[in-house]
Amino acid sequence: MDIKTQITIRSKKLGVLIRDARIASRRSIKECAEAIGLKSGAFRAYEEGRKSPSLPELETLVYYLDLPIDHFWSREIKSNAPLPIETLDLSKLLSVRQRKIGALLRQERMNASISIRNLALQTGISGARIKAYELGERPIPLPELEALVSVLGGRIETFFDRSGPIGQWLMNEEAIQHFLELPSELREFVALPVNRPYLELAMKLSSMSRDKLRSVAEDLLDITF
Repeated sequence: MDIKTQITIRSKKLGVLIRDARIASRRSIKECAEAIGLKSGAFRAYEEGRKSPSLPELETLVYYLDLPIDHFWSREIKSNAPLPIETLDLSKLLSVRQRKIGALLRQERMNASISIRNLALQTGISGARIKAYELGERPIPLPELEALVSVLGGRIETFFDRSGPIGQWLMNEEAIQHFLELPSELREFVALPVNRPYLELAMKLSSMSRDKLRSVAEDLLDITF
């Protein structure tokens, strides 16, 4: 196959992947075109494989669509797979979370050995309302939850979702933020696949007791000298 044919085929495949990425992200041709400084007709030509974007245009597009750039070198089609948000019953999730929050609030109150009556007196929130909150019968407005938790000597972070699908998404976002806050040289080190064994070793060492770490250090010294 000659190079010209390879380029033509690659342009067609790239167009399919661009269209797939746009549909999966629920963006219009006009929105994507404007994001990378093109007219709709030019972007449509990219999707149809009649023209191809430059690397900077592609990089800008993946940033706009929140996709990894290696999508455009993969065989995976994203738009055929249901988006996670479509598979979630959000109303059911809210109901479950409301009950969990209520149970956690009751547990915090029991741990603090404070009655509903005393908690009501200290917060100005009626006892009947607090009871309904604990039973999960009513959603707790955030300012009221913060006030209740403060009086009980707890932390609002205790109530954050850490196990459900939304909680997992929040944790992923938090992990990304923590990664971005690392010094650039550390980010570069972590991002290199060749450094993975060192990271895995660091994880194992972090879980060891002080005595075990001391023993490992002594063994290393024996080997060195």
